[in-house]
Amino acid sequence: MRKADTNTRPVFQMPAGACDSHFHVFEPGYPAVPDPQYTFPDGNVEQYLRVCDVLGIERMVLVAPTYYGNDNSLTVDVLRKLGPRCSGVVRIEEDTPDAELDSYHELGVRAIRLDLFARRDWPIEDIMGYVRRMAARATPRGWHIQFYTPGTVVRDLLPYLADLEDQFVIDHMGYMLESDGLTEADFARLLDLLRGGNCWVKLSGPYRIAKDKPLSSVEPLGRALVATRPDRLIWGSDWPHLPNGQRDTGELLNLLADWAPDEADRHDILVTAPTQLFFSG
Repeated sequence: MRKADTNTRPVFQMPAGACDSHFHVFEPGYPAVPDPQYTFPDGNVEQYLRVCDVLGIERMVLVAPTYYGNDNSLTVDVLRKLGPRCSGVVRIEEDTPDAELDSYHELGVRAIRLDLFARRDWPIEDIMGYVRRMAARATPRGWHIQFYTPGTVVRDLLPYLADLEDQFVIDHMGYMLESDGLTEADFARLLDLLRGGNCWVKLSGPYRIAKDKPLSSVEPLGRALVATRPDRLIWGSDWPHLPNGQRDTGELLNLLADWAPDEADRHDILVTAPTQLFFSG
């Protein structure tokens, strides 16, 4: 893991209440899935908080990673430790008891993460049925649902999501990779979805989209999203940047200087939007 004090400092004034809306932590002693997609990462909560101190991040949203499957015990412990400055996103089974969800709410959980990578081969009608069932668990609590999904599934869901009455967040800027056959027209349809309805998009994981290209290659996508609905965007570091813990989190934060050069837009992305989604009730 990169040492916190070696991260690039923000090139703009971080607003009060700035929020990192997507980070993970990994601690020993918690049950992992039988065949995790990666080895146990170097990225505990103390390391993460040091990064926050360096960058001026005051609030954060812990997102349950695939490594722990639907076991949220680490998420629960971290939320208890960090208190009201931290909200959470959990992964659950469809039949998770209401009482368990209520207990998560008391700790600051405000969303359910849907792993559509694991369901990418389902018929699109079955995926949408799953989405609606999970939204029915989230919406009555004032929660939203978050899509961790390949861009091909995002593309195929767009006609359905336009009519979804529940709030939802699409992770990693839509994950629309050219290498997967996604086109500018597909991204334009995502922007149309962002303009109306109940869609939010997370400005996270630009290196997932850039692949072997420089991060600057993602700038047209970031600028287009900001130009469309800055009030419906949230920023996430995706720390600890699996599988490369040496990534510069400050460099990722500073992409906002190019994508959202207007201070008011950055305030929407870093403060207003995450407050609405995670800290308003």
